[in-house]
Amino acid sequence: MDAPLKELSKLEKLVSNATLPKAKSPSINDSLDALLHSLEEAKQRIQSGTATEDTYTSISKAAETTKKDVDERQKEIYNSLARFGKALDKKFTTPLPSYPPLFTSPEAEYALEHTIALHFLRTGQLNIAETFIAESGLSISQETRSRFSTLHYIITELRRPNIAPALEWTKLNRPFLHSRNSPLEFYLHRSQFIRLLLSSDTTAALEYVRAHLVSLSSLYPAEFGRLMGCLMYPSRLRESPYADLASPSLHLDLEPMFAKEYCASLGMSRQVPLRVVGDIGGGGALARIEKGRKVMRERKSEWSQSDELPIEIPLSAENRYHSIFACPVSKEQSTEHNPPMMMQCGHVITKDSLQKLSKMGGRVKCPYCPQESQLGQALRIHF
Repeated sequence: MDAPLKELSKLEKLVSNATLPKAKSPSINDSLDALLHSLEEAKQRIQSGTATEDTYTSISKAAETTKKDVDERQKEIYNSLARFGKALDKKFTTPLPSYPPLFTSPEAEYALEHTIALHFLRTGQLNIAETFIAESGLSISQETRSRFSTLHYIITELRRPNIAPALEWTKLNRPFLHSRNSPLEFYLHRSQFIRLLLSSDTTAALEYVRAHLVSLSSLYPAEFGRLMGCLMYPSRLRESPYADLASPSLHLDLEPMFAKEYCASLGMSRQVPLRVVGDIGGGGALARIEKGRKVMRERKSEWSQSDELPIEIPLSAENRYHSIFACPVSKEQSTEHNPPMMMQCGHVITKDSLQKLSKMGGRVKCPYCPQESQLGQALRIHF
C-alpha cells in the first residue's frame, strides 16, 4: 500500500494547500482573488467614466494570465490523480465483480434506504438521518427515532463522564440485564467508585460502596473484593497491585458495553451492519471471494455447502459470532448443529464425532487418551 498512500498524500496536499512545483507561482485562490480585484477596479473606472483602452487591455491580459495559472495548477492535480489510479490498479490486481443492479425493485430500494436511515440513527447522526428520511419519504416511527436518540444521549453523557443516565436505564431494564448475566450495572458503579477514589475522596468512595455496590457484591464477589482492596491505596492507586483499575480504558469500555446491551434490548446486533459490511468487504473479502469463484468456474466445481465459503476470510475478533473449531477426528469445522463437545478427560471433538464413537450404554472411548466418558456428561463449549 506504500505507493497508493504516497500518491494520495501528495494529492491531498495539492488540493488542500494548492501546492505548486514552482515556489514563486501563485496558488489558484490567489490567482482568482487577483483577477477579481482587477475586475472590481476596472468596474469602478468604467462607472466613473475614467476607463481607457488600456483598462480593457489589462482586463483581457489578467484573465488570460489567470487562466494559464489555473490550468498549470490543475494539470499537476490531474497528473497526481492519474498516478494514484495507476498505483491502485497495480496494487489491487483482481478487479471487483460486476453484478446486475440489485436495487431495481421498489421493495429492494426501500430496504436499502431503510438500512441507511437506521445506520445514521444508530451512529448518532440524527440531523442527517432526519434529512435523509424526509427526502427519501421513508416511514420510520417516532418511537424508533426516540430510542436511538436516547442511545446517543446516554453515550454522549458517558463520555463527559456522567453515568447517571446510563444507570437510570439499567434500573429500568434490570430483569433483561440479569437474564443475560450482564455486569453493566456493576461496572458503571465501579467506574464511579474509582473516580471518587482517584480524587482522594475516600469518605465519599466508602459511602458510594455502601449505597450501590454492597447489594451487588454477591453477584461479583471477586471484583468486589478487589475494589475493597483499592481502599488501602487511596492516594497511590496507580502504583498499587490494583493499578489496572485506574486505567482510562476501564471507563472507555463502558460506551461499547452499554451500546451492546441497549441494542440487544431492541433485538438488534451489537455492531452497525453497514460498518461491518464495509470493514469486511473493503478489507479484502470481496476480492478473495471473487478470486475463489473464478478458480471454481475454471475447474467446473461447486461449493460444498450454501452456508460455507471455500476459502478462508480473515476476520477481526469483534466480527466473529460463533465458535471456530475444527474437529481433530472428522477434520470438519464445527457448526451450530455440530458444536464442539468436551469429554470428561478434557479432550474436545464435535458432537457428530462423539456420537459416532459412542458404544453401548453411552460409553465413549476418547481417541486421544485411554479414559472413557459418558455421552450424556459431555459439555458443549464455546471458543
